[in-house]
Amino acid sequence: MNIPTYFARFLKEIRLTGNQVNDLITGHTTLRNRLEEDEEMSKIIVSTFLQGSYRRSTAVRPKGESRSDVDVIVVTKLSMEEYSNPEDALQVFVPFMEKHYAGKYKIQGRSIGISLSYVDLDVVITAAPSESEEGILESNSVTDARALEEIETWTLKKSWAVLGETLDSSSVWKTYSNANEPEWKSVPLWIPDREAKEWKQTDPLAQIKWTQEKNKSCNRHYVNVVKTLKWWRRLNHLPKYPKGYPFEHLIGLCCPDDIGSVGQGVTEVLEAIVNDHPTKPFMADHGVPSHDVMGRVTDEEYDEFYNLIQEAAVIARKATDATTVKESAEEWNKLFGSKFPTSEATTDKDNRASVGFSKRDNPTTPNIVGGRFG
Repeated sequence: MNIPTYFARFLKEIRLTGNQVNDLITGHTTLRNRLEEDEEMSKIIVSTFLQGSYRRSTAVRPKGESRSDVDVIVVTKLSMEEYSNPEDALQVFVPFMEKHYAGKYKIQGRSIGISLSYVDLDVVITAAPSESEEGILESNSVTDARALEEIETWTLKKSWAVLGETLDSSSVWKTYSNANEPEWKSVPLWIPDREAKEWKQTDPLAQIKWTQEKNKSCNRHYVNVVKTLKWWRRLNHLPKYPKGYPFEHLIGLCCPDDIGSVGQGVTEVLEAIVNDHPTKPFMADHGVPSHDVMGRVTDEEYDEFYNLIQEAAVIARKATDATTVKESAEEWNKLFGSKFPTSEATTDKDNRASVGFSKRDNPTTPNIVGGRFG
């Protein structure tokens, strides 16, 4: 049984709130402005842009004392030959961090983490791209900070632009790109790995592009399927891995195209994992096929995760095959907890607020309040 109104209300409860989105925008905008305006940093920075679940519209609301987080890519002019030890490249940013985020930052395995009172920032630096790649990485299509669900379509083109400063009736920003202009190929970037003591490739633009195309092929249900299953994972005491992007990647591989609802997508993803991946799969990363997204997941962790997926798949199938709204809602509630409604009561206000995004809930300029710069 398809109960879209219930899922709409549920998704409203697990999406980032308007205040959380404001905090993310304030945090990353302040950081990016500081980098660009810093006398020393500006000399070595090509561009900055967002990656991760917020940019891909697959982020869910943090629980408890956790904060929202956003990933910021900082494309630098640092040469891998000169900085053969990735640790040295990360150390270049320490004076800047001490100046603006003293006591709030930590050098991590592949990034610099910044923990503020209202948001967490993950700063990922890259080695110098080629001169031809610099133009791509400086383009509006790369540096625009809107999440995928907020824009009509995203293409990696020089001509790509957001049209005007108003939203249409569907609460999606209209965009423009020259139909005759060929699309750029995404650019794999080299990021430092302190633990391996070497530079490794990643292609966040390919991940963004793949997500958008998959969402389109799934009638725009895909990102909501991901959010729903990420929430399920958060509620369950699963092993440390797979989580985050590896789990999202697995969902993407298992989600069929042309799904008609979020519930259908969730059920078929869980059953596809059970049927097709009883053991840990090799998952080639988008844009960097030699990289195994599941590489850090142990067989033991995957086995524990798989057992819970099996249990979830049984419940999801019961919810999908239920013959009454009440029965279906109660089964989904078993999976997703108290935020999934079991009452048939709903209002037009609930429906309007939970369908798509509004400018109020997802502003594109920071609502900066005194003392919120970190």
